[in-house]
Amino acid sequence: MSVLLLAGSPSSPSRSTALLDAVADRLGRRGVATDALAVRDLPAAALLAADTSHHSVQLAVDRIAKAQAIVVATPVYKAAYSGLLKVFLDLLPQTALRGKAVLPLATGGSPHHMLALDYALRPVLNALGARHILPGVYASDAQVTLTPEGAYQLQVDLFDRLAEAVDTLAAEGLKLGPRPAAFEPVHFSQVRCSV
Repeated sequence: MSVLLLAGSPSSPSRSTALLDAVADRLGRRGVATDALAVRDLPAAALLAADTSHHSVQLAVDRIAKAQAIVVATPVYKAAYSGLLKVFLDLLPQTALRGKAVLPLATGGSPHHMLALDYALRPVLNALGARHILPGVYASDAQVTLTPEGAYQLQVDLFDRLAEAVDTLAAEGLKLGPRPAAFEPVHFSQVRCSV
């Protein structure tokens, strides 16, 4: 199984990326190959102009295509996932997540933003054809604290919830089996558009 860790935070380091680091560690212990993609490293001009012909954007889309599972992490701002993640997801083909298991992760200032996973991010992942969107893991700022050394530390209960989510993802990923590395063409009649 191959897993792409998609970081949607504009900041580095970030709490949401700390969640991805914990997921990568847990998957690594299980012998699962991971690949990390930080959207903030892609050219801003290409993202904002929706330039799908840009080489860096094409490489990122190819990495999505090759992964069997995706773990997407984002900070929550004003009850929504990051704008940076939004512009990237908008560049993906309509079937970019077809046949993939997806584990959404989010961090926010308080527990009040927890529903952003279900009401903001999940519908977009579903629209991109995700085979199975696992229950997400949300962490408040109080659960991911900054140490004096400048590293993020996860509270034990959060670490346990992440471990359970990763175990579920690994089990789901094994059910998926190998996937072709390319996207399949979609007939125009199957494309959903809104005006």
